Amino acid sequence: MARVDFYRLSRDPVERVLPAIAARILGGGDRLLIVAASAMQRQAIDDALWTHQPASFLPHGHAGTPDETIEPLLLAGALDGAAANGARFVALADGEWREAALGFDRAFLLFDNGRIDDARATWRTLSAAAGVEIHFWKQDDQGRWSEGP
Repeated sequence: MARVDFYRLSRDPVERVLPAIAARILGGGDRLLIVAASAMQRQAIDDALWTHQPASFLPHGHAGTPDETIEPLLLAGALDGAAANGARFVALADGEWREAALGFDRAFLLFDNGRIDDARATWRTLSAAAGVEIHFWKQDDQGRWSEGP
């Protein structure tokens, strides 16, 4: 069963939220594919992964490079099936749902208020689908996340 977590970014941008998710995934010994169609957004995420923790960085690379298979976090502009780095988790950082995300154990759909209508439509579609577990996460004014409607 695939799990899809919807993250509504109402306070912090994806560049601030995604590194924390990535750090938890790496801490659990897993790998993550991060998808964003925009090269500018991928660059902003790349920068954030370098600076998430002052004393270190989150190890990552870009799809299409010689080292893509060994990178624990892999940034890609498209989702074309299985991740080159063997990731079982995928983060759709640009808020655009892609059906191929259901091929992963867990998908994170991160969206801001500009994509809320798309996210709602995706929620309705996935809630009617068999074999999909969906969760919704929202952020309060202090930056804490809670599950709920």
